[in-house]
Amino acid sequence: MPDVRSRLTPGRACGLLGLLTLVLAWLTLEGRLDLVNALSALFAPASDDINQLMAHYSWWPRLSVALLAGGGLGLAGVLMQQVLRNPLAAPTTLGVASGANLALLVTTLMAPGLLALGREWVALLGGGLAMALVFLLAWRRGLAPIVVVLAGLVVNLYFGALGTLLLLFNQEALKGLMIWGAGSLAQNNWDGVMFLGPRLALSAGLALLLLKPLAVLELDDANARSLGVSLKHLRLASLALAVFVTACVVSVVGVIGFIGLAAPAIVRLLGARRLGPRLLWSALFGALLLAATDLLLQRFSNALPTLIPTGATTAALGAPLLLWLIPRLKLGGNQPPAAHVNPTPRRSTPGRWAACLAVGLLVATVIALGVGQGVDGWHWRVPFTRDSMIEWRLPRMLAAGGAGIMLALAGTLIQRMTGNPMASPEVLGISGGTAIALIGALFLLPGASQMTLIGIGTLGALVTMGILIALNQRSGFLPERLLLSGVAITSLFDAVRSFVLAGGDPRGQQIIAWLSGSTYYVDLPAALIVASLAILLAWGTRPFSRWLDLLPLGDPTASALGVNVLRSRLLLLGLVALLTASATLVVGPLSFVGLLAPHMARLMGLTRARDHLLGAVLMGALLMVTADWLGRQMLFPAEVPAGLVASLLGGAYFMWGLRRL
Repeated sequence: MPDVRSRLTPGRACGLLGLLTLVLAWLTLEGRLDLVNALSALFAPASDDINQLMAHYSWWPRLSVALLAGGGLGLAGVLMQQVLRNPLAAPTTLGVASGANLALLVTTLMAPGLLALGREWVALLGGGLAMALVFLLAWRRGLAPIVVVLAGLVVNLYFGALGTLLLLFNQEALKGLMIWGAGSLAQNNWDGVMFLGPRLALSAGLALLLLKPLAVLELDDANARSLGVSLKHLRLASLALAVFVTACVVSVVGVIGFIGLAAPAIVRLLGARRLGPRLLWSALFGALLLAATDLLLQRFSNALPTLIPTGATTAALGAPLLLWLIPRLKLGGNQPPAAHVNPTPRRSTPGRWAACLAVGLLVATVIALGVGQGVDGWHWRVPFTRDSMIEWRLPRMLAAGGAGIMLALAGTLIQRMTGNPMASPEVLGISGGTAIALIGALFLLPGASQMTLIGIGTLGALVTMGILIALNQRSGFLPERLLLSGVAITSLFDAVRSFVLAGGDPRGQQIIAWLSGSTYYVDLPAALIVASLAILLAWGTRPFSRWLDLLPLGDPTASALGVNVLRSRLLLLGLVALLTASATLVVGPLSFVGLLAPHMARLMGLTRARDHLLGAVLMGALLMVTADWLGRQMLFPAEVPAGLVASLLGGAYFMWGLRRL
């Protein structure tokens, strides 16, 4: 049987997608306008026909904006992939869209007058800063594809945490921006079309002018320079154009996920290898793909219980696409080999370092219970006295410390099993999968008990790990592909979070508080359960120390030394799922403690498994207790959730870790 891809060319694919778009357009207008009246409504709507007026001022502008935004994102994706020689580069994977969105949020709150100068310039500044940060993180590795995408992941998560912080303290001022930020194409006039049309037309013209110089980038740098091309200026100009296009789109419709990745990737897989055809077909395919997705949502919007933003929908569809693309795309490129990293020296007295961490945790506990701000300023009260506010502070301290212990244990187990120092429940998407399951439970099972939620969260974590194993088993669990799979799953979680934020459901505020990792609503019985479970699970990992010492040596060596590799991995993965679910239920999914605590324990020289586990447990508890206390004091009387504080600290550490990767 002949290969289907040999018959399905980019032109035919665009033709089929265009036909689908026309059918969906007719279905959305069915019962309101026929074809003649719809076309008449586009140019000269009858003033006494409400359906024609709605079509003229809403339906047609929305379709036009969808085509323009999708085409612009497809164009930006091709430019980024060509310049960086990275098939996974796109406005969303590189953090450009989230940077532009954050800049618009900050400007709306603090300097709304700047928006009158041009929303696209504000978004351009934010997107440019995000791109510069990604370059800074990945420059030492020659912009290797895996490092660039991981840098984009952490920038997305970091900017997302900052955006969530703004939403928590300015919910009324930013209420309308929740829907827009999730990618809303709804229009009530032609202003968006008039804004995007000329700018995207100018950008397309500039891209055509850069077509021949950009084609030289398919050669290596030495051959390109021999042809007289200034690679530095060419790359700078091309990326600036891509960021400008993205900024224009984000300033009108918000963040539209994965169109900039999907359109160029599909077009390339269908046979468009040269740059010129890729630019043309990617822009056309992106335009039709976004329009078809939006029309499909409009067709079934009445049957849906809540508002579904188009941008979040494309992100949800793009995550499985990314999972499908990862095994099929070459990620190596002509990059220089990584420099050898000297292993961390093993300490001869690990007990001394563990004692130092224990003392630090004790000091942090005393400060968290006894030091705080009040209406009369800073005060100190001796803990465990009647007037010490102990009934308010102790539950939060216990819950934060217990969650830190469980995340640290989960991160240590994953890092030692995979041999990947950048792995953690947050980075691999396990926390995201757990959060998706818990969000579903909170909406579908109101009043569910804590044990029920822990069980559902554990199931979500196990399903996520099953997906990771299925996708990476053939490649031997290469760290690069494993981390990229986590990127895709985390993106799916971001899409679900956008659905929740934009839906308008009153329970959404509870979800926002939980996602940000607040310990505000934890009472003493629940805190005692969390702390006891954390200590019990920490003690329960001690018998696995021998496995954790031998598994990093490789399966053959571990098997030769008497370890049943399959059984040990399955048991440890089940323990990781339980730890992640229990901790995520308390402090949300994006704390980065699972990455930070094992790393810092290893840097102290605690390399043997038992020492590593003990150091990570103490460090995880210390980090979360400190984060909870800082969150209570930073913006007093307002509070920053502990999970958000930890994610900001952990995200900064992740960036530093990427610089050393």
